[in-house]
Amino acid sequence: MTGTVFSPVPTSVPVRPVSSRRLLSGVFALLGVVMAMWGARMPAVQAAAHLSPGRLAIVLLAAAAGMVLGLQMGGRLAHRYGPARLLVGPAIIFGLSLVLLGTCRTLTSLSLVAIVFGLGHGLLDVGANSAAVNLERAYQRRIMSSLHCAYSLGALAGAGLAALTAWAPYQVLFVAVGLLTATAAAAAIPLIRSAEHLDAPAQPSPAERDETPQLQRRTVWLLGFLAAACLLGEGAAADWSAVHLHTLHTSETIAAAAYAAYSAAMVVGRLFGDRLNARFGPTAVARAGAALAATGLGAGLLIGSAPAALIGWMALGLGLSTAVPSLISAAGRGGPRAVGAVAATGYLGLLLGPAAIGALASLTSLPIALALPVLLAAAVALFAHRALDPK
Repeated sequence: MTGTVFSPVPTSVPVRPVSSRRLLSGVFALLGVVMAMWGARMPAVQAAAHLSPGRLAIVLLAAAAGMVLGLQMGGRLAHRYGPARLLVGPAIIFGLSLVLLGTCRTLTSLSLVAIVFGLGHGLLDVGANSAAVNLERAYQRRIMSSLHCAYSLGALAGAGLAALTAWAPYQVLFVAVGLLTATAAAAAIPLIRSAEHLDAPAQPSPAERDETPQLQRRTVWLLGFLAAACLLGEGAAADWSAVHLHTLHTSETIAAAAYAAYSAAMVVGRLFGDRLNARFGPTAVARAGAALAATGLGAGLLIGSAPAALIGWMALGLGLSTAVPSLISAAGRGGPRAVGAVAATGYLGLLLGPAAIGALASLTSLPIALALPVLLAAAVALFAHRALDPK
């Protein structure tokens, strides 16, 4: 599987691909809003259901299991029926399950609905990314990074909304956002039906046709490993960056700013990612970015000061910002099933990585445990060319 080969940038883009891009950007942004809302109000959910940390972990594992199942199912469904069909039903399930999560008060009910919530997320994720691969081919230039930027912007907006409405019951917020999500998905049905570019990929290039099935399978596994390495870094930033700053004797405000700095740097990187990929190629950009991520966070851990740590987390976000979009684009060369497989493997890194860092920290120390995302970012820098541009 090679990195996507594009013809020269057209002087004009037909109206329909442009409208399809806006539609898909909205889907990615909505994914980010909902997931940020769910994560930001998790303490309120825990308190309302009187859950211990261990019982809360069961709910989170249920959501993770549903998501992995959805990613696997989504690849098969998108391959058979086209990814556009996964932009409506799963989005409605995703939104309505968030509404139900706002009404659950027991471990059993929360866990069952969390499975459905994760399932909707996984199906929608594969649908959006597979459709993005097709749309990118229709554009004949790289747009995947900007679409993933919409997700990052949605996540920032969702986290900000959750913070601004912290005084309100989380049930009200879940119901409002969930119903808005389901309603928007239903209203978008006519637009999705008319957006054939989301379902009909362009003809493969000669490089794609020359690839062997054995190479494709091997490359899918490598793409999945690299995606897991990148998303482990994202999980580390979400769950451990504030803790890391707090161990350096900073205030709660500065500690909390670590993840905000990481997220803002990732948004900036994805805003310019398509232009960088078009000029230097996705392989060079991914390798240079991963090297920046490893060097920046590694230096921040070694120096051990709060300013160095903040810069290190920013370097991690900026450096890894374009890697996952490029990996998804490359996975798209194998069809929706490959996208689902790479996404599922990648999310395992996001889900299991923070727990692995916690276990390592309990045996050693947090700075030593945080060397794990540094080493994995270095692995991305070393091996990205084999996945994005294999010979």
